[in-house]
Amino acid sequence: MILPVIAVILCYMLGSISFSVVLAKALKGIDIRQHGSGNAGATNTLRVLGKGPAILVLALDVLKGIAAVWIGRWLGDGVEWTAALSGIAAIIGHNWPVYFRFRGGKGIATTIGVMATLFFFPALYAGIIAILSIVITRYVSLGSLIFVFLTPIFLAVSGEFGPYFWTSLIICVFAFWRHRTNIVKIVHGKENKLGSKGGDRVV
Repeated sequence: MILPVIAVILCYMLGSISFSVVLAKALKGIDIRQHGSGNAGATNTLRVLGKGPAILVLALDVLKGIAAVWIGRWLGDGVEWTAALSGIAAIIGHNWPVYFRFRGGKGIATTIGVMATLFFFPALYAGIIAILSIVITRYVSLGSLIFVFLTPIFLAVSGEFGPYFWTSLIICVFAFWRHRTNIVKIVHGKENKLGSKGGDRVV
């Protein structure tokens, strides 16, 4: 019983490594949460630091999610709930990082890593639709919400109503909560589009 608990704690600590904050500090000597949209994630890194750092942050945040699931599988002896909870813990760590006063990002890149590792094809189908929506609207936040909303639907269609289905629902709730201000901006047509340099600071 102790190993699954250790797995979840380790994955929260792993998730708490905010690569956008670390990279912005290393490259520009700034706190990225004080610039652009104020979000500690890949999209705001693109806004503030450019494409190269943004791609690196995206890749590292996705890898956090992948690593978390595998840590859960290894220490949890293959138990589905341990792997799922470890992935959720990494997302929680990204959103509320212990190392950075619990002010993190919105967890989508880490969510991609978690979902793609736990249930690849449902996440892939949802991801394709999400990417198309981003290409059409240039709203990353909308694409992110479509991704987390459709994944549990595709899981249900495939007949999965076990731990992974409930995990996808929990992650969906997290994502919608973290994007609540974005949802309001989308409704009012004030959301920042991909490639824009602006953005209100999120306090």
